[in-house]
Amino acid sequence: MKKIISIAAIIATPFFVNAQNSGTVAIDKETFGEIFRVCTTIFTVGLFMIFILTLLKRIMEYRLKNKIVEKGIPENIAASILQTNPKEDRNINIKWFAILAGLGIGLTIIYYTLPLGIHSLAIMAFCIAASFLGYFFFLKQSER
Repeated sequence: MKKIISIAAIIATPFFVNAQNSGTVAIDKETFGEIFRVCTTIFTVGLFMIFILTLLKRIMEYRLKNKIVEKGIPENIAASILQTNPKEDRNINIKWFAILAGLGIGLTIIYYTLPLGIHSLAIMAFCIAASFLGYFFFLKQSER
């Protein structure tokens, strides 16, 4: 009996608790400025971390190549370990183009559908998802 009452109380709680004002949810300019500052900070930190990881990756590749040369590994094994695929580099560039194009399109749509609200997040999510879908179709087409 206690479980049924507890479950009924938990289910009924959202119907009785209403701490929001009625009307549309909109973000004023001050809140938008704060959100923009937070997003730019996260973006900057992300770019810095990607830079550090890329730098570490290149240093480790360089050290691996030096070890291979020092140990005198046969040429065919060294070539298979050290081979790079320029097609992957091209695909990385296309991926970043798709992501940034989706981001730009999303921000443009959001600019023309003010006031900012939860629909802005939905627009960004759909635009970035569409850009990843376009990249997926590009990869499928390039495999043929």
